[in-house]
Amino acid sequence: MSLFDIRVPAVLLRIDRNPFHHGTLGAVRSLGRAGVDVHVIAESDGSPVSASRFVGQSHPPPPPGACADEIVLALRRVAARVARPAVLVPMDDASALAVGARRDALAPSYLLPAMAARVPAQVADKSELADLCADLNVPYPSTIVPDSPAEATTAAWRLGLPLIAKWSRPWLLPAGTGLRSTALVGSAREARELFHRSGEAGSRLLLQAFLPPGPESDWFFHGYADRTGALRGGGTGVKLLAWPRGAGLTAVGRWTPNPRVTALADRLVTELGYRGILDLDFRRGPSGRYHLLDFNPRPGAQFRLFADSAGLDVVRALHLDLTHRPLPAGRPLPGREFVVENYAPLTALRPAHGDRELAWHSPDDPGPGRALRRLWTRHAARRLWTRLGPATPAAPPAPAPAPPAPFPSDLSDDEKASRC
Repeated sequence: MSLFDIRVPAVLLRIDRNPFHHGTLGAVRSLGRAGVDVHVIAESDGSPVSASRFVGQSHPPPPPGACADEIVLALRRVAARVARPAVLVPMDDASALAVGARRDALAPSYLLPAMAARVPAQVADKSELADLCADLNVPYPSTIVPDSPAEATTAAWRLGLPLIAKWSRPWLLPAGTGLRSTALVGSAREARELFHRSGEAGSRLLLQAFLPPGPESDWFFHGYADRTGALRGGGTGVKLLAWPRGAGLTAVGRWTPNPRVTALADRLVTELGYRGILDLDFRRGPSGRYHLLDFNPRPGAQFRLFADSAGLDVVRALHLDLTHRPLPAGRPLPGREFVVENYAPLTALRPAHGDRELAWHSPDDPGPGRALRRLWTRHAARRLWTRLGPATPAAPPAPAPAPPAPFPSDLSDDEKASRC
């Protein structure tokens, strides 16, 4: 008999137009392998995710920049098709915030963790997160939120150069502006110029002390806070390789116990009354303290790293808990690795020395891996032509039907660790 109540489907929601989001595929496979009927609300054209045999049905997402009410309408349309209550899994920040703000409106059709509506927005907003960490005595990089260009200049000298510039609500950044959610700033002039673009960015500018990267200095915590507040289905991991190097998403991660990081995560969950899936990013500073960089109220893209001996991960924990099923008591698997092949191809090709999961390739679900090879190769050729084309007389490669993949200059914000 299945541990899962397979009468209850799952609906994955992703608004961000990133066809190569491997976290969505991880959720599809995790629930689909458990026998759960999986619906995906996301851009499917040109996405390897749509090639998974575990996708029960795909639905078009709300438009980019949709307000919470528009997202609710889209979810209600899907609920009418599903015709039974479903577990809802937001897969990006915009989705998580909209669902958190409209929980009561969605509750008749969707099963959701019981949490105060303000909490997801409070932790996702980087300005509010800085204040929250100060109140809870959780280490956080020294941060200044300037109110004027002059304050931005002064802050740059006070914090020291280089420094980190962040937009407090990166999910509001408009496409095509060249603005990045996080940037390394090398001068007071750059800080002042960024402040002048606050209106364009849609949120406040934060200037933050730079914590230099180092070997095994970037850590993350994934977990699911159940109805009692207990953390299940996750663990602590260290980032062995990032893309872009030293500042980006986890290309290679290893499950490594870290009691200090776990204690910080547990304190945050307890103080906030947080319920549901969370993804935290930390950097160890020169003093040895672990500084919180990001609190994402949703699954992290590499959440499958923490599948334990019973197969429990944060997404499965969510489904089991919300359907009032017991969560199996599995054994942690420290040393297990997770590799994203398109960002760490050489690592993926090397023989594994222990338990390892690839983001895209899987023997029981080969479609996404094949699609990735085809689409990524086309995109790489297209990017190369864009960079070298003006000086190259040869004809460009034939246009590919797939939308652009997230290369270093266009990674989706919720897949990037903060540069700090």
